[in-house]
Amino acid sequence: MTALPLAADLGAARSQMAFTLGFHIVLASLGVAFPAMMLIANYRGLKRDDADALLLAKRWSKAVAVTFAVGAVTGTVLSFEFGLLWPEFTGRFGKVFGVLFAIEGIFFFLEAIFVAIYIFGWKRLSPWAHFWSGVPLVICGIGGAFSVVAVNSWMNQPQGFSPTTGNVTSVQPLKVIFNDAVPYEVPHMILAAYLVTGFLVASIYAVGMLRGRRDRYHRLGLLIPLTVACIAAPIQFFVGDTAARAIAHNQPIKFAGMECVQQTSTDVTEYIYGRCTSDGVKGGIGIPGFDSFLVGFSTDTQVTGLDSVPPDDRPPANTMLHWAFDTMVGICTMMIALGFWLGLAWLRRRDIPRTTWFLRAVAISGVAAIVAMECGWIVTEVGRQPWVVYNVMRTKDAVTDSSGIWVTLTLILLLYALLGIALVVVLRNMSRRWREEGDTDSDVPYGPSGGVPSEVTP
Repeated sequence: MTALPLAADLGAARSQMAFTLGFHIVLASLGVAFPAMMLIANYRGLKRDDADALLLAKRWSKAVAVTFAVGAVTGTVLSFEFGLLWPEFTGRFGKVFGVLFAIEGIFFFLEAIFVAIYIFGWKRLSPWAHFWSGVPLVICGIGGAFSVVAVNSWMNQPQGFSPTTGNVTSVQPLKVIFNDAVPYEVPHMILAAYLVTGFLVASIYAVGMLRGRRDRYHRLGLLIPLTVACIAAPIQFFVGDTAARAIAHNQPIKFAGMECVQQTSTDVTEYIYGRCTSDGVKGGIGIPGFDSFLVGFSTDTQVTGLDSVPPDDRPPANTMLHWAFDTMVGICTMMIALGFWLGLAWLRRRDIPRTTWFLRAVAISGVAAIVAMECGWIVTEVGRQPWVVYNVMRTKDAVTDSSGIWVTLTLILLLYALLGIALVVVLRNMSRRWREEGDTDSDVPYGPSGGVPSEVTP
């Protein structure tokens, strides 16, 4: 009889998976949304004969290629970790969710092909043929995101297979692919990708403008991704609210952990931050009845508490889970406010706000967006614990019983540190070269005629 894995091994396996996923999700977000920003710049350049927009599109396409390459490495590591760290999970349910990873693989290879076509197409295709060659990048990015997030959705709301114990003998692929959590988890992640990419790219140009580079090229480089992100922010808030309400009904213990609800009751107080204890929330800002109202639009709505299940069935680290949820919501709210700021200035002057405070806000929005997304994944993954497949398989029953996980965790940390440093160095060197030398690839059949951005107001 196989011995149960030690708690230390489970902690190491979860730490390794959490770190690699947290690292890869940033690159995956860029892979999903950055091509769309690039195509917007490309389209503007063609429709308006805008050399600055075309120069942005061309330079962004090179950044897309670099981030895609590094993301391919980190994603490959993740795929191996599924089998190496969680053999019981993949062995039992691989035939259930395997079809989604197969679909994701198809989208990945198609995206790699069209990245190459778009990069080399600057010199070889007609303007509009080249533009349309980039459209599959956007489609493949969304399709790949759908496939991967659908697996996570299925882990949260498993269906489409039987029996629930023992070996799986019957799989219904459509029910697995379009499980009940897909309608809110997939849009939530795709919108998060556009938020992270939009604010992150805009923040780079905001820093440049704070350093004195106030030309039209930098304003346009800030405006295009920032506009996309600011449009996505209120939509994300609505989708997130819908998701939280669905979780309250379908995964009530996860919701109780997110909101630190200890006892099942009505008229439940909503706490902003605070420390979660068995006696309730200590500290924080309390809004009486608001938690019940958020769940059912009435303070009389009953909210399920952690007391409804045994302690072993409750998510761990409730304070961290609660803070992650509040941080995610708070940052999204500030992003919406930043969008209003941009919108009001654009309605008045057809330009971005000219204050230093606006540029500072945009400069920190990129890091803030990444923090919000990481907090969202903490809510999703920690909140599902102690289950790897909700109410079907516990995480401790899925982990490998092999030793040496701490060694692989150390190696992964070193590998990803090198990848992260290499990515930043390459992108910084590209940016520096573009500033100092201009665009050396000016011999394209349509594209910017020179490497010096114009000084004309957009």
